[in-house]
Amino acid sequence: MSLMSPWRDDFPGLSALAAEGQTYLDSAATAQKPQAMLDSLLGYYASGAANVHRAQHLPGERATRAFEATREKAARWLNAVSTEEIVFTRGTTESLNLLAYGLEHLFQPGEQIAVSALEHHANLLPWQQLAERRGLELLVLPLDADGQIDLDQAAALIGPRTRLLAVSQLSNVLGRWQPLPELIALTRAHGALSVVDGAQGVVHGRHDVRALGCDFYVCSSHKLYGPDGVGLLHGRQEALAQLRHWQHGGEMVLHADYHAARFRPAPLGFEAGTPPIAGIIAFGATLDYLAGLDAAAVVGHEAALHAKLLAGLAERDGVRLLGEPQVALASFTVDGLHSADLAHLLTEQGVAVRSGHHCAMPLLKRLGVAGAIRVSLGLYTDGEDLERFFSALDKALELLR
Repeated sequence: MSLMSPWRDDFPGLSALAAEGQTYLDSAATAQKPQAMLDSLLGYYASGAANVHRAQHLPGERATRAFEATREKAARWLNAVSTEEIVFTRGTTESLNLLAYGLEHLFQPGEQIAVSALEHHANLLPWQQLAERRGLELLVLPLDADGQIDLDQAAALIGPRTRLLAVSQLSNVLGRWQPLPELIALTRAHGALSVVDGAQGVVHGRHDVRALGCDFYVCSSHKLYGPDGVGLLHGRQEALAQLRHWQHGGEMVLHADYHAARFRPAPLGFEAGTPPIAGIIAFGATLDYLAGLDAAAVVGHEAALHAKLLAGLAERDGVRLLGEPQVALASFTVDGLHSADLAHLLTEQGVAVRSGHHCAMPLLKRLGVAGAIRVSLGLYTDGEDLERFFSALDKALELLR
């Protein structure tokens, strides 16, 4: 079975990489971009750039309409109640830092924040630092052997002193969906807020934030085939109302005097300064492109590729998977070999994979490994990409053993 991607030609960057002899298998770090996004980006600049929300002239009005149209598209994509629940940021990391600073006033010394053992640094360090600033206890929810948050142990750890839970929807290392409905229900039972890091999860399938029931959901454009420097923060209106402003300036102000100021509510109140206008408009074009695809076909294609990836790794002696990945990626080590050496030989053969700690140092320490190789897939990946990877892997293993 060839597993050819019917969408591959929509991504011109792949042809450019192929001309350099490169096979791109690092989509979990950042995805290639569709032509529709590139056209939108150039179109915005070529038709006359202008700032948003602050001018009545035609270029400014045109930019503002296109900018706010992306907010509407993002609200539809996540099934938000309204566009007022969508705040534009510069990425998942900024969204999480916004929350850690914006919610800080709600915490009292001795209270708890819960994260999981699999978190990306972006969803660990802001809460770790908040705990240090406010004298809080940081709970780390353990994982089971498959790489999933252990619900029994989570139920034993989360209690009346827990004020917030922050967990990833899909691990960027383990590739496993986490039991969010159960965790969110457990958190809500104790009156705590819930934050979901959807940076990886948002890319695979459509996710309904209303059905999910979390207070906040954050993700990045660049992993979802859009421009870099753009992120989304979704918050339930009641949850957003609890945020305090963390950046000041520009159009987030409602009224300013020399010694006092009043600020706008969400979303504009949390979008201080000039935003990445071109990127946000181009992200809207990306969402249009994705909405036009056969969602079931995309899921089926990715599932078939993932099965091929796992089967190929299982056939090779000494390869050890981290956890039991369910979608999109696989992280692995090879007995007796350093992952950096293996990655170097793959790179020399034109295979682009990620190696190292994957911005999850505590997780890899807990798993007892210094680093790992990660192969990750996009909707444009096809079977030939994996065949080139396995061929390069076999040559590398032959040289290193």
